[in-house]
Amino acid sequence: MSGHAGPHPAGRAQDGDNTMNVPRDLRYTKSHEWVRAEGGLVRVGITDHAQHELTDIVYVEFPKKGQTLEKGKPMGVVESVKSTSDIYAPVSGVVEAVNEKLENQPELVNGEPYGEGWLVLIKPSAAVEGLMDPEEYEKSLTK
Repeated sequence: MSGHAGPHPAGRAQDGDNTMNVPRDLRYTKSHEWVRAEGGLVRVGITDHAQHELTDIVYVEFPKKGQTLEKGKPMGVVESVKSTSDIYAPVSGVVEAVNEKLENQPELVNGEPYGEGWLVLIKPSAAVEGLMDPEEYEKSLTK
């Protein structure tokens, strides 16, 4: 069956020699944040691809609880042994909570980027629009 160019099984995208986890129940940004709708809130983190590119994360700078965020604007910073990267707000809204576990365990972002390594919980001020579905995000990784 050579020549098959269909989607990768089980929500995994090829990134060079590595296979990245791309959960099907999330939405994504071009800047590698993920968004999960949870009732009237959205949980946000960085993708498996982003944590892999950063390598060992040593520090996460969060927005403050109650802070108003603007979609597409920086809302924090992730620092690794390799580099420092801005985290961008995938939606406009108010920060309802931050993942305080990351203050003492920033490595959770590397080990569980879609689980215990989440970053912030936001109450969106408008409909969540303009985010990529898993297939679009996978295609963006192979460009």
